[in-house]
Amino acid sequence: MTRNSNELSSGKVQLDYYRQSWNLQEDGDAFSTNSSLLQPVLYEGIPAMLKIPIAEEERRASFLMVHWAGNGAVRVLQHSRDALLMERASGQRSLGKMVLDGADDEASRIICGVVAKLHEAVVLPTLALIPLPEWFKSLFFAGDQLGGVFSQCAEIARFLLKDPIDEVVLHGDIHHGNILDGGDLGWLAIDPKALYGERGFDYANLFCNPEMTIAIQQGRLAQQVKVVSKAANLDPKRLLQWIIAWSGLSASWMLEDAMRIDQKLMLLEIALSELDGC
Repeated sequence: MTRNSNELSSGKVQLDYYRQSWNLQEDGDAFSTNSSLLQPVLYEGIPAMLKIPIAEEERRASFLMVHWAGNGAVRVLQHSRDALLMERASGQRSLGKMVLDGADDEASRIICGVVAKLHEAVVLPTLALIPLPEWFKSLFFAGDQLGGVFSQCAEIARFLLKDPIDEVVLHGDIHHGNILDGGDLGWLAIDPKALYGERGFDYANLFCNPEMTIAIQQGRLAQQVKVVSKAANLDPKRLLQWIIAWSGLSASWMLEDAMRIDQKLMLLEIALSELDGC
């Protein structure tokens, strides 16, 4: 999402306002992402992160972070409609580095444990969750316009979405970089998309991460399907179908942003081959 100068200017004013209102001490420089302004701060001596959403999806996600109340996600210390103050994950471990160091299976099991906690959340109307069929609009459009593998992915997505199993509150963007080391608090999620649908969807993005060069390594997908399906109590075939549906959706977004999808198509080829063998 493109940020305009008015949004950024307003966000900076709000940073100043909430630093004063919540009696926060600056603990690092403010910085921006495509959807938020953030600043490391101290709150009553606790390392925290002040976040000012500048996109509606981030405001929706903030309500979900509050709702999780620290169960599998970083703890929210203060919040309003326009700001979120979260405890900073203080641990030094990284799931991405764990994979690079040869502990891919362990990293996947950790992620599955965090996701299971997140899925315990009770569904409330105030959360304004996006239903999964709406989330997949770009894939359905790509399938109709481009055909080929996009049509295959769209067909599988429609099959999954028609008769969902175990619908829950979904994080929506689970990957190695969105689960941080919280030290004594354990591993904790950040940056949800706030969706609603079949729980299997939340595991699919693991297989595209922590890097595509790793994701397409020979035998990696098959091994992680075994690990994740066991750890999360998922049917391996249905998990593969979610991986294909998600990868097609991700590729369609990448095309919209004029990004290359060569490696994503390689992963899809691997996943489709695995599915044929089921």
